[in-house]
Amino acid sequence: MIPLRLKEIAASLNSSCREDKEVLSICTDSRKIIKGCLFIALVGERFDGHDFAAQAIEQGAVAAVCSKPVETKGEVLLVEDTGKALMQLAAYYRSLFSYPVVGITGSVGKTTTKEMVFAVLSEKYNTLKNEGNLNNEIGLPTTVFRMDSSFEAAILEMGMSAFGEISRLSQVAQPSVGIITKIGVSHIEHLGSREGILKAKLEILDGLKNTAPLIVNGDDDLLSKVELSDRRVIKFGMENNACDYRAKDVKQGDKETTFTVVFADKEITVTIPTVGRHNVYNALSAFAAGIELGVSPEQAAEGLAKYVTSGMRQRVSDFNGITVIEDCYNASPDSMRAAIEVLNSSNSKIKTLVFGDMLELGSISEEAHREIGVLAAQKGIDRLYTYGEMAAVAAESAKENGLPEVLSFDDKEKLGVQLKNTLQAGDTVLFKASRGMKLEEAISAFKS
Repeated sequence: MIPLRLKEIAASLNSSCREDKEVLSICTDSRKIIKGCLFIALVGERFDGHDFAAQAIEQGAVAAVCSKPVETKGEVLLVEDTGKALMQLAAYYRSLFSYPVVGITGSVGKTTTKEMVFAVLSEKYNTLKNEGNLNNEIGLPTTVFRMDSSFEAAILEMGMSAFGEISRLSQVAQPSVGIITKIGVSHIEHLGSREGILKAKLEILDGLKNTAPLIVNGDDDLLSKVELSDRRVIKFGMENNACDYRAKDVKQGDKETTFTVVFADKEITVTIPTVGRHNVYNALSAFAAGIELGVSPEQAAEGLAKYVTSGMRQRVSDFNGITVIEDCYNASPDSMRAAIEVLNSSNSKIKTLVFGDMLELGSISEEAHREIGVLAAQKGIDRLYTYGEMAAVAAESAKENGLPEVLSFDDKEKLGVQLKNTLQAGDTVLFKASRGMKLEEAISAFKS
């Protein structure tokens, strides 16, 4: 972060202060106070930062941003809402930088796309990205405050579960390029329908700079219809020949995928060190973003070849001759279908799917899980082991549709033991569930 003056900050928050001091960083966690920081007293369901404001000042904070008076001799900037103040200050800070920012949202593939865009842009620019899952109204500002003159580009992933969130995040990020990966059914319980989800994702336009293009999936039935009068809409895909960036001749191996990108009367071969058609879509959007920001096609291809999987997303490893695909970060019907395609395409003797509940699907949850069970049977998966109440519905439908070996578990240790006793060298096992199911614990039980 570049240093700011306290009066400058107060002005951006429509507040006031007595003294004009230098602020070196922004802090929202009282356990991480460093000298010269500004403490923002956020209020959550189980905590109130105001309880720690005086302590933060005693430990070296220049001042505290509060929505109510606190007993302290230090400086307090009073605001109406500290959460809104954090976003407001982040938006002001972002406006101090002129280098390009890529904003990414979508129902699935956001983080993988972020990592692929990072790989592409890093071929030309020193690039900042939000780490882990810092994509909400606290995490995104935290990343914005890391911006400084050493960077030449930034990538900001934006998550949401309700209307208005992407709008607020986009107005902080002020993207130079926007990407919407896909419209699925994640968070449909809050947004009502896929059309509602599209409306929420299109809130990214609220912060997109006037000249900024919007990059969307041209094979998605809803996104393919997006046309805007005030900016370019750039489409990527494999099925729709009208897409600006199209992949053809897709060839998938056990650990990599090669395809040709067709764009602007040009073609270039790209290899990504991961599998699945869904990752070809992610790579296409990253390629398009790179070209828009001055990366050459050759640099974009080189960057994608260096892509590194993030966290627990489709991480492939070998364990005693067994191919283990860990994909425990999140799950939705769309990403589950993609995962089953990945497992189905493997060249292993026996293919085992370990499936945990997909959360936040509301009234469509039972039907969505049932459909996954049917798909697992249709795609020739050899074994389906499930964990969780709703995943058991998938197990039931898989049995009804002829999948030969199906077991349901309510204990991850027992699931791990079953895998240990069943899997053999040459097999492939894929683990996938929503983050809240903590399915990685079953992997640990299996490997222990």
